[in-house]
Amino acid sequence: MGARLDSVLLRDRLVVFASLGLIVLLAWVYVVYLASQMDMGGMEMPGFRMAATAAGMIMIPSFQAWTRTEFLFTFVMWTVMMVGMMTPSAAPMILLYERVGRDAVSRGKAFASTGWFAGGYLLAWMLFSIGATTAQWGLDRAALLTPEMASASRALGGVLLIAAGIYQWTSFKDACLKQCESPLQFIFRHGGFKSDIAGAGRLGLRHGIYCVGCCWALMALLFVVGVMNVLWIALISIFVLVEKVVGSGRLVSRVAGVLFVMAGLWLLATR
Repeated sequence: MGARLDSVLLRDRLVVFASLGLIVLLAWVYVVYLASQMDMGGMEMPGFRMAATAAGMIMIPSFQAWTRTEFLFTFVMWTVMMVGMMTPSAAPMILLYERVGRDAVSRGKAFASTGWFAGGYLLAWMLFSIGATTAQWGLDRAALLTPEMASASRALGGVLLIAAGIYQWTSFKDACLKQCESPLQFIFRHGGFKSDIAGAGRLGLRHGIYCVGCCWALMALLFVVGVMNVLWIALISIFVLVEKVVGSGRLVSRVAGVLFVMAGLWLLATR
């Protein structure tokens, strides 16, 4: 009986792991697809910008105002990008939740599906994506973005880099990172595992909010190097994972913060 139970638990864990992997893969396929559409000749066409649509990225006149459809698909772009970037670093927490949930179910206890916890986590990044989309709209309206969705102003790029670097040293960053480093400690700090759907969703949302607090400044750097710059998207994803998994995450954050500030000062000095 025990061997059979272990087999079921292992199978369920593999299903969750495979599902997370598939979600990340699909998100990255979409991101790479959009980025490939931007990698085309004539990107320096003056008076044009890239816009997200149902068909992908297209060039439209820069004077043309954003439509609700463009805002919606830009939001979708950011959301999918956040799913692809943040799901790997959230995987340890989600897998731990799934393991405890299956153990509880095997003992006849009620336990909400792990999907509700994961959904709450991703909801936090959907909310962040609304803010990122609004920021992109504002920067685009102020003519501060290139067609590649990167900063058209070295001053803006420098300020964003310095701000991100300083944030890496703040106590708020430390507090948020502390909540993300140890999945088990986070769950016990916030009332333990939840047996109801609403409780599981709220716990996942809370974890996601801490992750947003930890990483939002890093995401803002995409406005410096290009929102759809696949290389930098991958580097930021790896950096976020290292911050959370490596025991010396604060040291990593502070070293990166110094480098960001130096890069920002260089941009300001050479503009």
